[in-house]
Amino acid sequence: MKKNRLLDLLTNNRFYKSVFRHDYPDNDISRSEVVTGNLLLHIQSVKVHKNTIRTGYTLGLGLISFYLFVILTITGILLMFYYIPSLERAYNDMKDLEFAVSYGIILRNLHRWGAHGMVAFVFLHMCRVFYTGGYKQPREFNWGIGVVLLIITLFLSLTGYLLPWDQLAFWAITIVAKLIGTVPPESILGANLSQLVLGGTIVGQNALIRFYVMHVVVLPLVAAVLIGVHFWRIRKDGGLSRPAEE
Repeated sequence: MKKNRLLDLLTNNRFYKSVFRHDYPDNDISRSEVVTGNLLLHIQSVKVHKNTIRTGYTLGLGLISFYLFVILTITGILLMFYYIPSLERAYNDMKDLEFAVSYGIILRNLHRWGAHGMVAFVFLHMCRVFYTGGYKQPREFNWGIGVVLLIITLFLSLTGYLLPWDQLAFWAITIVAKLIGTVPPESILGANLSQLVLGGTIVGQNALIRFYVMHVVVLPLVAAVLIGVHFWRIRKDGGLSRPAEE
């Protein structure tokens, strides 16, 4: 009796009904309404083909990439509490994070290895989609979104590389700036591309601020939007591409 009363209190209120707009579905139409009325459930199709959920077919690479993005977002927000993007503070903040902040080194390593893992798994996911023909009609647009997400992932890794402001980061970005400087001046952005990226002619405070803003604001927001569109297009394109019937 008490259990039923508690369940009734939890489910029979405005907040619960605003999140879950329908009762337990007893037919296909009601099941569809439950999914379309809830953002989290809307990611997964009401019906999926049995071959598309075979572990040996997708290897779960797309979901692993998404979960790594979520982990990086959470750990990145926590790292922002201990980091100031200035030439005088950046390196010392990283040392404090390792030696002075409780569990700081674990937090930083989660973010660092998560970033490496995301680059690897996004690349493997793209290889899997290409190998299984998931880029073909009618999924060409979603393949293009995937390519853009791969590029954004690489840029996220690049912009984050400078933030510790140690010797390895400084000279790595200096080399990248030199490579950008080789773009022919007669091209559309060639003459000013290096200065646009660095905010000047050297890797200094302006470059650190620009890389920081790109890493924590611009690129994550663009990636989040494109990931949402990517999931939406999977549903609209009839689900994942699937192998031939056995």
